[in-house]
Amino acid sequence: MPQVTPLDREKDPMSDEPDLTNLVDLAAARSGGTVVAVNDEFFAFAERMLLPEPPVVRPGVFTERGQWTDGWETRRRRDLPGADWAIVRLGAPGIAHAITVDTTHFTGNAPEAVEIHGATVAGYPSAAEVADDAVDWVELVPRTPITADAVNVLPVAEAGRLRITHLRLTIHPDGGVARLRVHGTVVPDPRLLDRVTSDLAAAYLGGVVVAASDMHYGDRHNLNASGDARAMGEGWETRRRRGTGHDWAAVRLTTQGLIVRAEVDTRHFRGNAPRAVELWAADYPDLLDPDDIDAITEWVPLLPRTRVQPNTRHLFDLEVPVQATHVRVDAIPDGGLARLRLTGVPTATGREALAMRWFDALSPDAAREELLACCESEDWAEAVVARRPFGTLAALLPAAEQEWWRLPESAWFEAFTAHPRIGERPTGIPAPPTTSRASVVSLDAPRREQAAMDEAPEAIKAAFVSGNAAYEERFGYIFLVRAAGRGAEEMLALLQERMAHEPDEELRIAAGQQAEITALRIRHLITGA
Repeated sequence: MPQVTPLDREKDPMSDEPDLTNLVDLAAARSGGTVVAVNDEFFAFAERMLLPEPPVVRPGVFTERGQWTDGWETRRRRDLPGADWAIVRLGAPGIAHAITVDTTHFTGNAPEAVEIHGATVAGYPSAAEVADDAVDWVELVPRTPITADAVNVLPVAEAGRLRITHLRLTIHPDGGVARLRVHGTVVPDPRLLDRVTSDLAAAYLGGVVVAASDMHYGDRHNLNASGDARAMGEGWETRRRRGTGHDWAAVRLTTQGLIVRAEVDTRHFRGNAPRAVELWAADYPDLLDPDDIDAITEWVPLLPRTRVQPNTRHLFDLEVPVQATHVRVDAIPDGGLARLRLTGVPTATGREALAMRWFDALSPDAAREELLACCESEDWAEAVVARRPFGTLAALLPAAEQEWWRLPESAWFEAFTAHPRIGERPTGIPAPPTTSRASVVSLDAPRREQAAMDEAPEAIKAAFVSGNAAYEERFGYIFLVRAAGRGAEEMLALLQERMAHEPDEELRIAAGQQAEITALRIRHLITGA
């Protein structure tokens, strides 16, 4: 049964409801969440479920369809079989831990039950593609009775805690839902942070404001929300401090990073901005509970005490980048901040940790696709996916190699045929708009690895054409060599040398080269290097 928070009582502090304290709403409209497909919204649009404001009621207000309602409402199904549904594209992909189905003000027209599924759909699919029967939906919440005019908090089963991009809400048999909240942890694609600076505190990248001294007027999670605050109520604000000391808020960054710029935004706070701010950094990548601020015993200065102005966006470029996993902002003595941005880049350690968290959280299909971009053997990819979670690259690499050498020769040949010949490059035909990053990467890898052939003399290129043909005639598959880090002359010499091998010996050598190529591609996937 769901945990229910009726409207006429406060949440019991002894309740066993899921702890939503530091989970973000993955479906929030202000983060880009949107309804992409729905089977019925006769009385009220499904998009309203994602609005940030609490639902309201307007007695006596009618539209041409009937009573105005603040939420999604379908027509009465009567004797029609089935149920109504809506599909939401999350604003930030991540792992759902609990889902709130809020039926506030739906007193006689709430659904009897709901069920919720999640899916990972690559790229930028259309509404028809998302609603297609081919999409692999994973059960997050089984069919569960819910209560009318109440906030129903539904925990997600452990088996459903995978990284998802879309969510499907099914209501049985029909009715209305005021608000839908997907409480979870953001798991960004680590490649989004490569070769650019990013806001490492941003909620849409996985940053979380884990603690604050006071939130009397404004929630701490507003500090790192997407977009600019539209009003004072969309920032973090404390009560007036009458004693000594000052207020503060602490942010856990998306991963360990080097901070190069801080932005302290006091816009909309005209008579209640802090007099000054200080920023402090802590570097605790191995903290057992990254939300346990009390476990952090050493904070180093990031920005000294600095006067700030009301209703102003302040930018502070750091002379020396500061490495951190957490940042604390002190509001001196109190007041409100609209946003805190911390621009930087992940460290090598941070990039790997973020990528492993992402890879281990992927759905089996999504993880398999990423691995097939490294080695196109279906059996190998399936075997590696089944061994997750790995936690570290040091655990992933040997497991991938073990599974490679366990394969039959037929699986090796499957992987060999996916490679272009040395000296031949992928055509570079643009991928369709719904293609995943993994598909694009599988085209990019040979270009990157065979870069030495671009500058090779024409005589060497011609020698490869004839040499490749002779090799295939002798062994029955393409000449395979780890091209990364090798010059054209060296690869040609290896081709000529290996022509003298016996078939069994050469097959093992080719398989070894594939293992090296695979390891390099996995390392690139996880480290970006």
